[in-house]
Amino acid sequence: MSDHTNNPTNAYTVPSVSIATARTGASSKANVLGMRAMQERAYAKRGEQYLLIKSPPASGKSRALMFIALDKLHNQGLKQAIVVVPERSIGGSFADEALTRFGFYWDWQVAPQWNLCNAPGGDEPRAAKSKVDAVRQFLASSDKVLVCTHATFRFAVEEMGIAAFDNQLIAIDEFHHVSSNPDNVLGSQLAAFIARDKVHLVAMTGSYFRGDSEAVLGPADESRFETITYTYYEQLNGYQWLKSLDIGYFFYTGPYVDAVTKVLDPALKTIVHIPNVNARESLKDKQREVDEIMHGLGTWTGVDPTTGFHLVQTSDGRVLKVADLVDDSDAAKRTRVLGALKDPAQKDNRDHVDVIIALGMAKEGFDWIWCEHALTIGYRSSLTEIVQIIGRATRDAKGKERSRFTNLIAEPTAEQSAVTEAVNDMLKAISASLLMEQVLAPRYEFTPKNAGAQDGFVYNGGEGYQEGRTNVGVNEATGQYHVEINGLAKPETPEATRICKEDLNEVVTSFLQDKTALERGLFDKENTVPEELTQLRMGKIVRERYPELSEGDQEAIRQHAIAAMNITQQAKLALAQSDAGGATGLLDGVRRFVNVRDLDIDLIDSINPFDAAYSVLAKAMDEKSLRQVQAAIAAKKVSIPEEEARDLSKRALQFKNERGRLPDINSADAWEKRMAQGVAAFARYRAQAKAAQAQGETSNG
Repeated sequence: MSDHTNNPTNAYTVPSVSIATARTGASSKANVLGMRAMQERAYAKRGEQYLLIKSPPASGKSRALMFIALDKLHNQGLKQAIVVVPERSIGGSFADEALTRFGFYWDWQVAPQWNLCNAPGGDEPRAAKSKVDAVRQFLASSDKVLVCTHATFRFAVEEMGIAAFDNQLIAIDEFHHVSSNPDNVLGSQLAAFIARDKVHLVAMTGSYFRGDSEAVLGPADESRFETITYTYYEQLNGYQWLKSLDIGYFFYTGPYVDAVTKVLDPALKTIVHIPNVNARESLKDKQREVDEIMHGLGTWTGVDPTTGFHLVQTSDGRVLKVADLVDDSDAAKRTRVLGALKDPAQKDNRDHVDVIIALGMAKEGFDWIWCEHALTIGYRSSLTEIVQIIGRATRDAKGKERSRFTNLIAEPTAEQSAVTEAVNDMLKAISASLLMEQVLAPRYEFTPKNAGAQDGFVYNGGEGYQEGRTNVGVNEATGQYHVEINGLAKPETPEATRICKEDLNEVVTSFLQDKTALERGLFDKENTVPEELTQLRMGKIVRERYPELSEGDQEAIRQHAIAAMNITQQAKLALAQSDAGGATGLLDGVRRFVNVRDLDIDLIDSINPFDAAYSVLAKAMDEKSLRQVQAAIAAKKVSIPEEEARDLSKRALQFKNERGRLPDINSADAWEKRMAQGVAAFARYRAQAKAAQAQGETSNG
């Protein structure tokens, strides 16, 4: 690998997340049935009617489904299995597999006529008519497996009805495409399948959450699913080759093509995603952008006639093979390039291609194991999309020791006319970075103090579990942490317990997509008390997300989510302060932070969750740019809104119950003062409402 001095990627990007892996090899070790760790975990739950598998790209979800589906067909009495994928290109993941060669009981076989992803015609209604007919013929046949797209399945259900699929296994890949929103047809159909209760469902996703704020399923439907979670942390730690993953951003001014050469290292296998033509960063001429990126790499010397790859000679004499997936002017040429990239004979050939330049392609389900650098220009509107792009660079491959994702973001400057847009993009990029931090972190098992030791954990650095102290246990095999927190609220119901164990990332996602929380936490620190973010904003998010839960359960979920986020952030700060970041990884940072603190929920609530993000930002941008951003945000300051005043009043009531007095507006404690301001503001809102009501009654009289 190239070192720091001659690798421009290291010199110019600021990693905001850096994870070092343990390289245990566990992710790729197979058991006697030929199953890797995640697949074995999923297969153990094969008897469940509704299964949700949350697992990163490259962890083997497709094969996990094959194992489960074959058992359901042979041992659980199901008639057939229908595998539903978001786009035709992903259908290849479910091609025939001779699983008996590796020790399993049956082989996975899909008759050619039943892999509708390979059938001619697209997925629009007119072309889909023949595919819907094929689904009908399949249901009437004795064959066992069909593969089709989400669109084909939607049309088939609309035409044939829910009951036509009784006694089938329906497996939905890339499940985050589904939404509980009534406008999402597949989501509504799934709700109907669950209500009828005559099918088995296996849902799989590598994203943990949707990119928007819509829930994938309604709470009642989601509670029917048994969740299997295999984390990024376990996946990366269990690799054989990859030692570290860096995620960072680089701020630029002027046209992005002038900045791209600073972060595009020709020595690294790279996928470059250029911005959409309508994006602010775009130069509105996508082919010119591709040409300029190639010009930055070296001198164009021609095109390989077999693959369609461009040949570019670098300054040191090497010839790079560059695949252009942006140019769609010649369909035959584009097909040749795509075919060359997917050529199975070249899958293990590291030298087959060096750089791929793409616009809307090479994201979800695109498998190039050698990719070392995913370079994305401009913020992507969906956090899911960013997670999927990062997944392109996190495949394990022989000799590939380091991997990275770089996001090029236009820096907000006073000269720009669209400062607000630039600030928005920057906030979204930070939001994505913080979320990835959470996704890559170890899993936390939080309990109140003195809850007792849990199996598989080594406590307090090997000293063992001790009554009376706040204990910290580590399970090195799974990367799980058991952290005791004084005063922590426990979930009261099974559903709240499941959310605290499985869905904290979804809660944290909603918090990180809350623009007010980001703006106040990062750039209005002088006027923002941490408790406003941790108690009010997060409290509001949890209530809106889980309105059917009791106040006690909502508070438990809020506390668990804030604890997970803050411990991750404080671990990162602990690493930064000791300059140990890349060398030891996040797990050691967590260990360092929690071992020197006697944790209680009051302490966690009084930490600003964005401290570490701000320190990275300050390192990445100069003081002038930071001031410009702060000025843009400060200009939008408003007095306490009514809803926030109501929330502050509720917290003030809790304060009164605990201390026997109301908060004092002259208190030296900033949070007590803020609660008192909230009480005063809420009293004003109530007085105004009463006056308006009285006025209305007078005028009516």
